[in-house]
Amino acid sequence: IFSLWSSAPETSECQYDPTNPKVNPLNPEGLKPCCACPQTKSARDGCFLKYGPEADENCKELVQNHLACMRSLGFKI
Repeated sequence: IFSLWSSAPETSECQYDPTNPKVNPLNPEGLKPCCACPQTKSARDGCFLKYGPEADENCKELVQNHLACMRSLGFKI
């Protein structure tokens, strides 16, 4: 029985952590999502600032590039 006063039950499976190089070999530096793919992130953010309300249409390719970069590092986005 699990209660608030007892510790969490042990699990035999290791949870997926994209920042842990032992679990995710695609991210050997252990980058966190906020620090991964700075080039594509900067380009995406700049596009959103430039186009404002029209950014959804004008920045699709940059958003897709950033998502592809993040996924290549093992982040599940």
